[in-house]
Amino acid sequence: MTDPRYRRILLKLSGEILAGDVGFGYDPPTIKSLAKQIKAVYDLGVQIGLVVGAGNIFRGSAGIDNGIERVTGDYMGMTATVMNAVALQSALEHQGCDTRVMSALEITQLGEPYIRRRALRHLEKNRIAIFAGGTGNPYFTTDTAAALRAIEINAEVIIKGTKVNGVYDKDPEKEASARLYDRLSFKKVIENELRVMDLTAVTLCKENNLPIVVLNIKNDENLQGFIRGKNIGTTIS
Repeated sequence: MTDPRYRRILLKLSGEILAGDVGFGYDPPTIKSLAKQIKAVYDLGVQIGLVVGAGNIFRGSAGIDNGIERVTGDYMGMTATVMNAVALQSALEHQGCDTRVMSALEITQLGEPYIRRRALRHLEKNRIAIFAGGTGNPYFTTDTAAALRAIEINAEVIIKGTKVNGVYDKDPEKEASARLYDRLSFKKVIENELRVMDLTAVTLCKENNLPIVVLNIKNDENLQGFIRGKNIGTTIS
């Protein structure tokens, strides 16, 4: 068996991924598939931190459009990430993974408060740490939360699981001529405003020399294949 190329990773999933083709809420077959993919990596002995967005339930920007104050909308979105974290926890535990939900918002009935040293201990004990509640502060996205948590737990890479094969020079869903990048520099991502993660998250990764990999998580083989050493998706470093 090929040794994994990383020993500790941070996996970032968008909330929309959990909705599958339903478009809103939860698609049970999709969540089960994601849990199986993560379990396959878990079984390789890789320590996994996980951050999930909330776009399948609530987006702060949508709230603003409907008259909700920005700060209130952001807290609503952070609360929705806790719901997603618990949903993923249930699916992962059905696959036999030991997990802990750690939230930047205190919701003690659903998860532990986020404490860095405790998170590191969970990872060392081969528990999947699911980081919920964003950063715990408004005006920051779950992309930024993922970058921050990855740096705090000393992850070797952030893997962003999306519905496309990587980073393109144009929107592949609108432009048939869109070209997929194999590798990119942080500088090019920032200068060309490529839609990888938000600027704060990309800058954090650049300053801490933390690579980002963007791959298609809807392909059941991609996550494990990448961890085993295959060239999949786009690497930003």
